[in-house]
Amino acid sequence: MITQKNRLTIIFLSIAILLLIVFVAMQFSDEVDWSPFDFMVMGILLTGTGLSMELVLRKVSKFKHRLVLCGILLILFFVAWAELAVGIFGIPFAGS
Repeated sequence: MITQKNRLTIIFLSIAILLLIVFVAMQFSDEVDWSPFDFMVMGILLTGTGLSMELVLRKVSKFKHRLVLCGILLILFFVAWAELAVGIFGIPFAGS
């Protein structure tokens, strides 16, 4: 059984691994070009999503409600990521 402390460790380790993958990719390809600001924003976005999902897992007891809320959080994460990457809504600080 995964405990709450272990889940937090998994969340932060997963974030570090995901950001490390991008950093390593930058060393081998010019296609990936992230600034330190990009790493910071994605770190904040991943951390916020991970901790929000942890909060849902701790506070919500029904499995269906957990599933729906975590799904909504993932959709919000992907919409924010897409907006920052390519500017699907055209906000001023988007990537486009």
